Amino acid sequence: MTSQEILSQYGPREAMAYDVVIVGGGPGGMSAAIRLKQLAAASGQEISVVVLEKGSEPGAHILSGAVMDPIAITELIPNWRDLGAPLNQPVTGDQLLTLTEDGTATIPDWLMPTCFHNHGNYVISLGAVVKWLGEQAEALGVEVFPGFTGAEVLYDAQGAVRGVATGNVGIGKDGEPGENFQLGMELVGKYTLFAEGARGSLGKQLIAKYQLDAGRDPATFALGIKELWEIPPEKARPGLVVHTSGWPITDGSFGGGFLYHLEGNKVTLGYVLGLDYKNPWMSPFEEMQRWKTHHAVRAHIEGGKRIGYGARAINNGGLQSLPKLVFPGGALIGCDAGMMNAARIKGSHAAIKTGMLAAEAAAAALAAGRQHDELTAYPTAFEQSWLHAELMQTRNFKPWFKKGQTVGTLMTGIEQWLMPKLGLKAPPWTVHGGKADHLCLLPAANCARIDYPKPDNVLTFDRLSSVFISNTNHEENQPAHLTLKDASVPVAINLATYGGPEGRYCPAGVYEFVKNNDNSDRLQINAQNCVHCKTCDIKDPTQNIVWVTPEGGGGPNYAGM
Repeated sequence: MTSQEILSQYGPREAMAYDVVIVGGGPGGMSAAIRLKQLAAASGQEISVVVLEKGSEPGAHILSGAVMDPIAITELIPNWRDLGAPLNQPVTGDQLLTLTEDGTATIPDWLMPTCFHNHGNYVISLGAVVKWLGEQAEALGVEVFPGFTGAEVLYDAQGAVRGVATGNVGIGKDGEPGENFQLGMELVGKYTLFAEGARGSLGKQLIAKYQLDAGRDPATFALGIKELWEIPPEKARPGLVVHTSGWPITDGSFGGGFLYHLEGNKVTLGYVLGLDYKNPWMSPFEEMQRWKTHHAVRAHIEGGKRIGYGARAINNGGLQSLPKLVFPGGALIGCDAGMMNAARIKGSHAAIKTGMLAAEAAAAALAAGRQHDELTAYPTAFEQSWLHAELMQTRNFKPWFKKGQTVGTLMTGIEQWLMPKLGLKAPPWTVHGGKADHLCLLPAANCARIDYPKPDNVLTFDRLSSVFISNTNHEENQPAHLTLKDASVPVAINLATYGGPEGRYCPAGVYEFVKNNDNSDRLQINAQNCVHCKTCDIKDPTQNIVWVTPEGGGGPNYAGM
């Protein structure tokens, strides 16, 4: 490695040079790193690769359902079984339920849309799979830096991305360096791949700078709230996959539940609510807690113990919302680009595949002596891949539901059940989305308040006890990573017009409106609670909240999630 001294606002900053810098150590980032090293070994090339991971270790910030389609990991590492990849529990059965407040309808197998069939897939902890991928990457010579954030994109004189800078450590709440101050470093590369997950903070900047979303439908998201339970052995049904629609949602908002039986008497369950919901009194966290009280859900977990909690924003806009994938000097992969199949509720296989495709384009460019240009072979390969065909087939899933629950259900049946029966792989029509999620809230005065039941602390819980078992922690003496463009907006607009939705859409109790001594209102930000879900950055109706990276290693430390 070469190093040089580069100036920052705090003085000279060390730089380390690599062939490829990867920001984000999730399934996409790790798979890109592995593929680069595989290609280097096969061709006799030397390709230096570094992966930055903001979590305390690979997998610490990973949250997903998850049922994994092994198609991509099998392409990446064909002998993953022999190497001990933690895909231990094959799916043994699927159930698709439609809930009413006091009833359940089970969709028969012959009527179940193809997107809900999971034969050949695995119920997994994605965090465990990512940790294993990290071990495979390091064994191949990839440098993995856990606890380091990609805080700043670096550009060359021609405007191409030349790498990233890691965040400084030891900056106090006053913005000044403290006694434990450590300057960030610059990781420069011939190419930089961004794999930060949904609504990546640097990916968001790159999309805006290079106008990568020009001509695309607005990106839309959902919030997934997940719990991990240990249940009595007699309730365990390893490999059973359950999905629900309907109750507790009654206003046509996009939402549904999932419940997956893992090995070891564990169940992972959660609720997904589209962030285009309209009623500002709605609370995704409380909707999830209420969902657990339905007899069809509680039957799986009653008598058990909740041992994990987390939340994460999820892409669900479809193929028509994907931004351009490349720009001078780099590319977006995985959920940083929006590679999520909302109809299948799966994204890890897409992240692995796009990581591989971007790596193959970068390796070919490096072999040709190129750098800092556009990896156009990556989007070309994506358009020719099985992943593109899969996303093409399900591209209308969320746009249909934007038109209402009835229309969404009907058209999903036509596109994901009837058309496959007729041998048609993709609908010949494309449904385009409407507006961005933050534009969807109605004034609070126009909406009915929602009266949520109080938690019983046995089956249902409050936010703070939930955050506690997510093992979330941040260094307290640091600037808040949840920033406001204008400190007056939360009270003057959000509270006055929308009833202060921050206090409800955040699943971690970060935002609360409190009274000053003169009885005026102010927004209090409890940044210590943040589980890095990114909901506030997406749903804030005025887009006044900006999520920036905290010190590396901060945030949740998920176990078994």
